[in-house]
Amino acid sequence: MATAAGVFTNTIFGFIRASIMFAAIGSAGGDLNGYTVAQAATYVWLGQALLAPIEAFGTREVSQRVHQGDVAIDLLRPTSFLGLYYAQKLGRSTFLLLGRGVPPVAIGALVTGLALPSDPLSYLLGAFALLLAITLAFLADMLVNLAAFWVLETRGLTVVYTAVMNLLSGFLIPIVWFPDWLLGIARATPFPSMLQTPIDTLSGRIPPAEALPLVGVQLGWIAVLAAAAMLVLRAGVRSVEVQGG
Repeated sequence: MATAAGVFTNTIFGFIRASIMFAAIGSAGGDLNGYTVAQAATYVWLGQALLAPIEAFGTREVSQRVHQGDVAIDLLRPTSFLGLYYAQKLGRSTFLLLGRGVPPVAIGALVTGLALPSDPLSYLLGAFALLLAITLAFLADMLVNLAAFWVLETRGLTVVYTAVMNLLSGFLIPIVWFPDWLLGIARATPFPSMLQTPIDTLSGRIPPAEALPLVGVQLGWIAVLAAAAMLVLRAGVRSVEVQGG
């Protein structure tokens, strides 16, 4: 029931977003910074499909386990802490992509149509970019959760992270529609690599040759955030206190 409700909600919001973008493109004469109506429709439906898999609204499981002391059990397991939650993230994202992502895209394709790439490399590179985007979103969200080692309540951090991420990732509108100063800020963060890059690659709006540098940017941000997450986790483990030991 929750999955069905999610599909319904994603689809309705997809139509709302599509209508707004179509109006903007229509008022601009049929093309707005490289986006036609068909490309905008593809952007909207792929964005709706990726919203749940990358968990754009954040998670609070790890922070709650830290506050409740259950993190001690995780740290005693004979496996990597980050690896454990990353494996869970991949499994959860796969289900969400199939269960909540594919149906809205199918409905959108029937109602508004999609602009799909003709080059098969776009699909292969797009799938890889999607995996990297999920990994990036996991690492960024984990950094927010790991703040629970020092902060009694991380809900405010999650709200701020969600607002910034949804804006700078290109979920609300494509980042190329931003004013120059905001576009520069967005490109200096990992957020466009979480949504804008996989959408542009999968849709073929950016051909594979031009998408390769963007995938390289994704890999670079993964290295940076993975190192940061490991350092924060190590510092947190040194400071954690659990009643009874």
